Amino acid sequence: MTTDALFGDRSFAAFLFDMDGTLLTSIEAAERVWSAWATRHGLDLAAFLPTLHGKRAVDTVRQLGLPGVDAEVEAEVISQAEIEDVEGVREIGGAASFLASLPADRWALVTSAPRALALARLGAAGLTPPAVFVTADDVTIGKPAPDGYLMAAKRLGVDPAECLVFEDAPAGIEAGERAGASVLVIQATHTAPLDSSHPAIDHYEGVRASTSSDGRLTLSRVAA
Repeated sequence: MTTDALFGDRSFAAFLFDMDGTLLTSIEAAERVWSAWATRHGLDLAAFLPTLHGKRAVDTVRQLGLPGVDAEVEAEVISQAEIEDVEGVREIGGAASFLASLPADRWALVTSAPRALALARLGAAGLTPPAVFVTADDVTIGKPAPDGYLMAAKRLGVDPAECLVFEDAPAGIEAGERAGASVLVIQATHTAPLDSSHPAIDHYEGVRASTSSDGRLTLSRVAA
C-alpha cells in the first residue's frame, strides 16, 4: 500500500466544502427542474444548463436579464421545485465516511443552495450537516465572490489562508481562490477534467484525512 500526500507536507486549520457536485450529486434533479423553467422562458437548454452550477439561483436568473422577470420571485419558485424533487440525489463515493472522520470543529459547508434546499439534498444523500453551515441565505453576494468561504472560516475561528476548499465548479473554485484558500477539485460529476491547476480527486474513496496533535489536518490518497 502506498500513500500520496495531496499537498505535500502542507497541513490545514480546516476543510471547507461546497455541497452540490462536491459532497453529493444533484445534477439529475437540478437539471429536471431548471430545464422545465428554462423551457417556459424560451431559453436554449444546451447553452443554458452548463451555466447553472456553483451559483445561487437568484444570481443565475438575474444574469439572464429576462424582461419582466423578478429574479428573487423566480429563484423562490425554482428552489421550492428543487426541494420537492430530490430523486437521484446521492452522496459522492466515500463522502459520508470521509466527513465522519473529521473533527466536528474543523470543517464547514458552504453552498450556493438556500438552507431548506441544502437540508433536503443532504437528507436525501444521507449526509449530516455540520455545525458551521453557510448557505445562499447567509450571503448578499454569492460565488464566485469569496464571501461564503470567508464567513465559514470566521465562524470556525481560522484564517481563510489556512483552509482547504473542496470544490467542483468554476464559480466555486474562483471563490476559494479569492478567499485566499488552497483548493482541491472534485471531479466525480465531470465528464471531462476541469481546466485547473489545482490538485484533483474523483471521489473520497481511498482519501484519508489525518489530524495532528495540534488539530491541524493533512490529506492523503491511499492506493493498494
